[in-house]
Amino acid sequence: MASEIIALTPLDLALAAILVVLLAGLTILLHLGLWKQIVIAGLRTTVQLFLIGFVLKWIFRSDFLFITALALVMLLAAGREAVLRQKRRFVGIWGFSFGALAMFLSSFTITFLALVFVIHNEPWYLPQYAIPILGMMLGNTMNGIALGLDRLTTTAWQGRAVIEGRLMLGQTWSQAIGDIRKDSIRSALIPIINAMSIAGLVSLPGMMTGQILAGNPPLEAVKYQILIMFMIASGTGFGSLAAVYLASRRLFDERGRLRLDRLRG
Repeated sequence: MASEIIALTPLDLALAAILVVLLAGLTILLHLGLWKQIVIAGLRTTVQLFLIGFVLKWIFRSDFLFITALALVMLLAAGREAVLRQKRRFVGIWGFSFGALAMFLSSFTITFLALVFVIHNEPWYLPQYAIPILGMMLGNTMNGIALGLDRLTTTAWQGRAVIEGRLMLGQTWSQAIGDIRKDSIRSALIPIINAMSIAGLVSLPGMMTGQILAGNPPLEAVKYQILIMFMIASGTGFGSLAAVYLASRRLFDERGRLRLDRLRG
């Protein structure tokens, strides 16, 4: 029998928010320049989650076209966030395009395969499953892609003399930036590898924790969490590979010359 869910009061949430305020105050004392970002992120989290909470019942009764439109909005928002805080960004829409395309190819494909062939929804786009799973996929894939692109562009900018030297020695553009590309992909995959390595040993992942708190059997929650972890790992890996390879090609023109003027920041 499922246990009764303990409701949280506004005071409970306010107590948790105090910790974030204390963190922001500490960054002021240390002159880190992050307090505004922390406060804004906390406010955005609160407003956005409450808004989605109010409309979820309506979303769950929606048809395929509305769910598709919502998924595209989620993709566009994730694509924007993936490039927003990069130190060196591509000029124009290119940085956004690389991230959004990579997330579409990885997250949407893997979510579709999981819904159709693993979970067996009827219909397969049942929003109670499709929207949360796609949201987890996009959120984690976005983090990996953002880390990979940031490492690629920053390292290429700092190591431009080495790259140009390799080009003068006769290497192709792909060879000249090959080690930087590999390091960027490694950076993108480290968070999800760490998360899988400590799951169940150091931490209980979010989806599993939520299901247990909701009263679901622990073993059933474990099976869903394993599914989600594998999906996130593959989505992050494939998405990061695609984004980094596309972005590394954009750093060179059709003649194989390094074009750092395509970056800003």
